[in-house]
Amino acid sequence: MQVPGWLTDAGRVTVLTGAGVSTDSGIPDYRGPQGLWTRDPDAEKLVTLSYYVADPDVRRRAWLMRRDTAPDARPNAAHRALVELERQGRLRALLTQNVDGLHQAAGSSAELVVELHGTVHAVECLSCRERTTMAEALARVDAGEPDPACRVCGGVLKSATVSFGQALDPAVVEAAAEAATDCDVLLAVGTSLTVHPAAGLVDLAARAGARVVVVNAQPTPYDDLADLVVREPIGTSLPRLVAR
Repeated sequence: MQVPGWLTDAGRVTVLTGAGVSTDSGIPDYRGPQGLWTRDPDAEKLVTLSYYVADPDVRRRAWLMRRDTAPDARPNAAHRALVELERQGRLRALLTQNVDGLHQAAGSSAELVVELHGTVHAVECLSCRERTTMAEALARVDAGEPDPACRVCGGVLKSATVSFGQALDPAVVEAAAEAATDCDVLLAVGTSLTVHPAAGLVDLAARAGARVVVVNAQPTPYDDLADLVVREPIGTSLPRLVAR
């Protein structure tokens, strides 16, 4: 892979990451050939707000999925490459669709990370918005509460992630849009670019004059717009792309 000079010279790089960044950490993606929803389409109900609220069985399955999904995941080479990009002083913002917190665990500064879809490390009541930790909620599941309710108001608890049918935080969307329109390069890594409004950030960046780089195992709707498309494994290609 030949890395273009405009990428190595870019002083303000906004990065958009998706599930493909975390697969080397043992966290399965969702839409890839071996993705969670590809193998079990019914699993998508677990992260769809209408099903989650209406069906206690869906909630029970969701809690078990949270308990059993990569509890010991650690950052990989892709996460560390983005820490290096920040160390170089070139990272404008790190916009992530992931909810695993691995960017921060790798060392990315919390003030530069914009979690578009929330975080799995917290739990929120859908009624009173009381927040607790995911660890506390899963301890209740392990203690025999298959569908733990809010201890403040008795409402439905859910991971503090954005489910299908649930609106993104407007302040988060605004921060992401500002970063996309204020960069030299938008680097989209490990994302199918099919989920909006995250995918629309590519359009915003391109219209603002930024170069676009897409790094993903499968084709995306934005490949034709991109200035560079990379199909090589993320864990090896991303460190090369951000190196100076």
